[in-house]
Amino acid sequence: MKFAKLAALFVGASIACMSVHAQQAAQPPQPQSQYHYTLPLSIAVEAAQEALRVCELNHYWSTVTVVDMDGVPQVVLRGDHAPVATGESSFRKAFTVITLGPEFGFDRSSGFFELVKKNQFAPQLATVKNVIALPGAVAFKAHGEIVGALGIGGAPGGDKDEVCAAAGVAKVADKLPQ
Repeated sequence: MKFAKLAALFVGASIACMSVHAQQAAQPPQPQSQYHYTLPLSIAVEAAQEALRVCELNHYWSTVTVVDMDGVPQVVLRGDHAPVATGESSFRKAFTVITLGPEFGFDRSSGFFELVKKNQFAPQLATVKNVIALPGAVAFKAHGEIVGALGIGGAPGGDKDEVCAAAGVAKVADKLPQ
């Protein structure tokens, strides 16, 4: 009788253990670390001001938007004479880099612009809310990972916006963790 109770207990424990293992096997593997970097406001402002300065030197009336890792605007600077639509385009360009860049391997919105031209499925991604297939944004990187993005809207061509964005990011690159 004692042996029967012990055997039943062992069988019950084995079934419970197998159930736990089956549940764990059904769950997708979790990443080892959940790295999340917050771009300091002073760095975001400095980068945005430099980008706007470079655009204004070229008489591009622009808006600059810096987004954090979550795609949330951290800094928005609307330059003198910048048309109202430049705010939306600067945000959407930066949002595109932060949300799709890590997945598809680009750190500038021109990378997505090129992907849309070459990949038959990529144009569908451009229909996602706040995504836009235009050049004009550049990523901030820390430890080799995209941690934010700076987008510009307002120059006569996204390639010119992207030059201004790159200048802003370059201005602060040495202040980010390597």
